[in-house]
Formats: sequence, structure tokens, C-alpha cells
Amino acid sequence: MNVDLKVTPDRFLPHRYAGASGDFNPIHIDVEFAKQVGLPGNILHGLYTMAQVARANVNAAGGDPRSLRRLSVQFRGMGFPEQEITVTGTVREERDGVVVVDTEAEQGGNRIIRNAEAELKTG
Repeated sequence: MNVDLKVTPDRFLPHRYAGASGDFNPIHIDVEFAKQVGLPGNILHGLYTMAQVARANVNAAGGDPRSLRRLSVQFRGMGFPEQEITVTGTVREERDGVVVVDTEAEQGGNRIIRNAEAELKTG
């Protein structure tokens, strides 16, 4: 099983995700506000990044979202629009049709999600 996904969120992704999630925190959608509070620009929603980790694992398990039984992540950095996110994972354990995958997401050399663990039903 190969867990690998590359995705580049466009500049408007935080606005679309804010509408979908209901999270309109200005650090995600207002570049000037984000800079005023000390950020280099607006940042991605952490749950969007987590969704990419879920997506990568589901794709690796054959594409059926029902295969993802459990997902835990540690948010460790900020993600930014218009920069590629790379999600990778390594199978740690296989037993009784269940695979446990250690996963991380990085962007620009920074691991923005670490110690993620996905449990997938296979077969």
C-alpha cells in the first residue's frame, strides 16, 4: 500500500473551505488581518489539511471512504495557500484485514501534520 498525495491549494481555497466548514476566522480568509496578528499571510484551516491526510489514506486503500476506520493527527505547523502539500505514509502494522498507517503532511519542508495514524479496513 502506497500512501502518497500531492495537492496545491489555490489562493481561494481558504474562502471556499470557510463556507463549507462554517469557520470564518479571519486568519484564514483575510490576508491583512493575518499579517496584523503576526502571521506571514492567511493560513489554511487545520481540518482541511487533516482532510488531505484522510484522502491520501482512503485513496491508498482503494478509494472507498468507508475503509477509513480511524484517524488521529497532531497539528504541528501552519499550512499556506498556493504551496504544495505532500502527504506520505508507511504501513506500520497489518492484521485481520486492518492496516495501520503512519502518515505525515509537509509543506515547504515543514511537517504541518505529524504522528498521524490511520486505521484502514482492506479487502
